[in-house]
Amino acid sequence: MNYYSLNHKAPNTSFKAAVIKGLAPDKGLYFPESITPLPASFFENIDNLSYNAIAFEALQQFVSPDIPKAVLKTIIAETLSFEFPIVKLNDNISTLELFHGPTMAFKDVGARFMARCLGYFNKDNTNEVTVLVATSGDTGGAVANGFLGVKGVNVVILYPSGKVSDIQEKQLTTLGQNIKALEVDGVFDDCQDMVKRAFLDDTLTSKMQLTSANSINVARWLPQLLYFMFAYKQLHNTQKELVFSVPSGNFGNVCAGMMAQQLGLPIKHFIAANNQNNVVTNYLKTEDYNPKPSVQTISNAMDVGNPSNFVRIQEIYKNNFSDLKENLSSFSFTDEATKVALKEIYDNYNYVADPHGAVGYLGCKAYLKDHKNAHCVFLETAHPTKFLEVVEDVIKQKQALPPQIEAVMDKTKVATKISNYDGLKSFLLNA
Repeated sequence: MNYYSLNHKAPNTSFKAAVIKGLAPDKGLYFPESITPLPASFFENIDNLSYNAIAFEALQQFVSPDIPKAVLKTIIAETLSFEFPIVKLNDNISTLELFHGPTMAFKDVGARFMARCLGYFNKDNTNEVTVLVATSGDTGGAVANGFLGVKGVNVVILYPSGKVSDIQEKQLTTLGQNIKALEVDGVFDDCQDMVKRAFLDDTLTSKMQLTSANSINVARWLPQLLYFMFAYKQLHNTQKELVFSVPSGNFGNVCAGMMAQQLGLPIKHFIAANNQNNVVTNYLKTEDYNPKPSVQTISNAMDVGNPSNFVRIQEIYKNNFSDLKENLSSFSFTDEATKVALKEIYDNYNYVADPHGAVGYLGCKAYLKDHKNAHCVFLETAHPTKFLEVVEDVIKQKQALPPQIEAVMDKTKVATKISNYDGLKSFLLNA
């Protein structure tokens, strides 16, 4: 499989090169040259397939020939070492829990998959690779954990000061070894802009090999299509009209779901559930795509004012607005509405959601008003204890910390404060 830049001003390249580069030389995101649907028999017999077998069939075309089949099977086995359960709330709404990995966030799958791909590509290479990643919350911890101790790979994580939860900050600032954290005086978009600028800085790229572990990287983004296949396997015998409500920030997750659909997965519709960072909600109303500075909310991993992956969604639909709108709805919700939803989910279903999942739940409710026969699955993207202060304040119940969270609570934060791109550049050149 080769990949092309969505800016169409750079040479096509292999999966390996796309993973190592992260971003194309013309600043474009990489996209696969072709998408070959899986045979109908794959979905007819999905009950007989393990998660690992589903993942192998779904991902093989995107990584071949750079990753041999046997290596891909090993990478998948190491990546998918936890469960992805569906919890039914009522006849029309279920949730897909994506927080059972080591950092208790959905990004564990993509981070682990990419780390292992990069480790394979770098196994005989004496040159080190520096992974630059911006995080609005959960990406940092997942990448830090996924890449910890990977030979020949250094990781530098940029996060906005005061805009991630205490637990999220601990997960990305306490591991040491090959993981470094930069605390940025700004918002997530500032972090993301710095990362993109670094890739295009000849002074840096002439001295070091840089790549990204954000969902702009194809190896971080593509494995997320598996969530939708795993949900389909669990629900298709009882629910025929499946709709997914995806809490959306950088739009990598919902875009990956659309890739699963391109592979033939029978998904009826997608909902991009936004907090007050509602660029896409507004776009679907007006056809005017107008990125704007992000605003801080209690669902902080979605605090993105210029979602990188939306250009990939537009590519899937060939920039046809009416085709996109037919398959994607988007709703935006305030922090107050999110808190009401957290309480409602707890009171009505005895289920503790996190703020991002609550936004997804609200997306389901909004869609179901006019589509009463659908079964809507919202993605519960992080464990509620990662947002302990908000959750406990709303539901008025103390929550026990799971072992993965408890393990980082007493560790000492180590982070370097920077305020602008020059700070990042100086850190990288002197690290």
